[in-house]
Amino acid sequence: MTAVHQELHFADAGEAADLAAFLARLIHYDRAAAVRLQAGGGVLAVFGRPPSFDVLAIRTARLEAIVPTDAVSASATAAGGPGGPRGSRGSGGLDTTVSAGEFADALDRARAERTAEAAGGRGLVVIVPQAVTGPPWAGVLPPRGGWRRVDGLPGADEVRGAVTAAVAEFRARDAALPEERRTRAERDRIGQEIWSRTLGATGLPLRAVHAAQSLGFLRPVRATAASAATTPAGARGGVTTAPGPTADPLVLLAAGGWLRLRTPYGSVAVRTSGFPGLSVTPA
Repeated sequence: MTAVHQELHFADAGEAADLAAFLARLIHYDRAAAVRLQAGGGVLAVFGRPPSFDVLAIRTARLEAIVPTDAVSASATAAGGPGGPRGSRGSGGLDTTVSAGEFADALDRARAERTAEAAGGRGLVVIVPQAVTGPPWAGVLPPRGGWRRVDGLPGADEVRGAVTAAVAEFRARDAALPEERRTRAERDRIGQEIWSRTLGATGLPLRAVHAAQSLGFLRPVRATAASAATTPAGARGGVTTAPGPTADPLVLLAAGGWLRLRTPYGSVAVRTSGFPGLSVTPA
């Protein structure tokens, strides 16, 4: 029996490149990282969980279509050959967990194999890797809707400053430890104290802001990022951003026991109950 694959037809190759960079950061923290992919309504949402931060990271990209195709035609299509998809084009759904490394390789391969003619367009066609057994976190995602805005979030510069100050405090306290106390348990204790603090009165743990910084979500906004932040509804986890390039760079949202820091480059979501048993030592 012929294996069935799915192709993701990205609306913008630049968004696919940004997604590849996000995957590379996840792999930096965990070479065996898995990501959950959910798509619908013209949007792909990619969920990952970088170790040590106790958060879910979310990146989105716009899709033109999700196309089922058999293994032979998928291979030909990815290489720019004449095979073409046998399934009909459409904006069907997708929900699967895959290796972050394999998905990053698929993105890189599709970008490298684009023909000169195709490179003149905006889109990119990527074959979805084979599904893997998902880690426990992949079954507990943020709610699809019902998000409300939380007031009191500081500006972007102040948020970045809070992360910088917390990292500096951790390093200073770690350096001040006597040699006999410089253990992983002691460092975790210090990290737990620092990263469990909340950002002002928002209730958002500093570890979530640190994760956003480490994943590149807090970098200064470029003009195109603000425009790209506008995505249609449909991806699980309330991953869509405010409508329009004039949307606030950083917004804090709450729904169903979750808090989500939304930025033009992605979101970081954290359960208010947390995930027990994880180290919070900064990477």
